[in-house]
Amino acid sequence: MKKRQFISTAAASIAGALGVSALPAFAAAGAAPDAKASGPAVLTIAGAIERSNRGPTDAVIDQMLHKQNVQFKRAFAFDLAALGKLPAVTINPTLEYDGKPHQLRGPRLSAVLDMLGASKAADTQIVFHSVDGYMPQLSFAQLRKYDYVLATQIDGMPLSIGGFGPIFAIYDADRIPELAQKPLAQRFALCPWGLYCIEVVAGK
Repeated sequence: MKKRQFISTAAASIAGALGVSALPAFAAAGAAPDAKASGPAVLTIAGAIERSNRGPTDAVIDQMLHKQNVQFKRAFAFDLAALGKLPAVTINPTLEYDGKPHQLRGPRLSAVLDMLGASKAADTQIVFHSVDGYMPQLSFAQLRKYDYVLATQIDGMPLSIGGFGPIFAIYDADRIPELAQKPLAQRFALCPWGLYCIEVVAGK
């Protein structure tokens, strides 16, 4: 994967981006899917989704979203507690940074999008936004094929800002034949760490 080009304003804006309100997990029986909680949001999903729990982007409060030109009328914001209560899976991909397998754990992205009623049209695109400005894009079909995980933990420890956090969208490349045959440095170009926003873009 090519070295990521950092946006100089991203680090200064992170507090604003993580300061929007979030929700408790809606996976629990009887939980209201659109309820909000007091915890800071770590992941905002916007675009072609049916459920939402927050309003439009605010040019003042949502500094990182604003600086990265992410605009929406409504979205769904998750705090870590909400993500932590969703059904989680564990994968063990070999990471390019040290050439060693690591345990990454979190909910499946496809399941999260299904719960939000995300568009399933064949031409739907998924756009990732990371705190450093990295913005890979893939099709909904690719997302399901690669079985992405929204990792919140690595080797039993929470992902942190300054590391791979708040979220690492990643797949188990070692067990995907078309990716496993590539050089290690080329397997994870579509796996952004520092993920804080996902846009679901329905085809026209």
